[in-house]
Amino acid sequence: MRDDLTFVEQVQRDLQDVRWPGPEEIRAQARRRSQRRIVAATAVLALAGVAGVAVAAPRNSPSPALPVASASPTRHEITTDALLQPADLTRPIEVQLSQAGIGEPVRVDPMLEQCRANLGLPEGWRFSRVSRSQTLLRARPAGTEPGNADVLVMQDVYRMATQDEATLALVTLQGLVDPCEEWRSRGPYERKGQTGTAEAVHRWQVRPLDSGGQGGVLLTHTVSQARDLNTGATLNDETRPTNTAVVQVGDLVSVLSLGRDGTEAELQQLALAAVARLCANANAPPPNC
Repeated sequence: MRDDLTFVEQVQRDLQDVRWPGPEEIRAQARRRSQRRIVAATAVLALAGVAGVAVAAPRNSPSPALPVASASPTRHEITTDALLQPADLTRPIEVQLSQAGIGEPVRVDPMLEQCRANLGLPEGWRFSRVSRSQTLLRARPAGTEPGNADVLVMQDVYRMATQDEATLALVTLQGLVDPCEEWRSRGPYERKGQTGTAEAVHRWQVRPLDSGGQGGVLLTHTVSQARDLNTGATLNDETRPTNTAVVQVGDLVSVLSLGRDGTEAELQQLALAAVARLCANANAPPPNC
């Protein structure tokens, strides 16, 4: 629900002087997480100085049918206290955006989803019963302008039909990554009046994450420098790997990612805090909660 960028946007992030064509195509590829990033940037501009606000992002596709409810779950909704709270962060926040969903897929990385689509493979995400998402934006010093760099944390919490479904959302992630072990993506670019086609190589790695819950994994996405396919010229600097934490407690699964300056150690600490919040809201939480 880790950076939600198409190939063109991925290169643009490190090429401030590059203007990329095809915004309609880029928007057409966007999913719920990229919608939240747009909402976040817009809301900060409109609501600078406001302590908190709830925003419902538009849906661009109908929800799939909900799974048949089992007899055991006693909690159905996801309340806001199941999410990370400002007190869980080491940095002050200025705006807190949230939204709820029904029958949403447990999306971990939209770029991975794009790779699978490019290879003719299904998305592979498992569907939740209900979900709740939030974006926390950093507090800015007085007189500074807001922007996308103000994103501190993005979090999605999903309630699955059963605990087994929650477990599958984690254990099947490696299988989704395997076909995209080394994915070469290509796209057009325009830079200083020059146009061409560039290529970058994307890789993903799944590692265990000790989160204190019933399961946890860390998905790391790396992308090479983009190069012009005709000239071989390098178009950008090395980019930082992006990390996504996925944790499970009972029938709840949470997906966490940080803003551009977030570190793996910081993500690890937030994963622990997220698990503590999930423990109080999960159906059938483990005894160690």
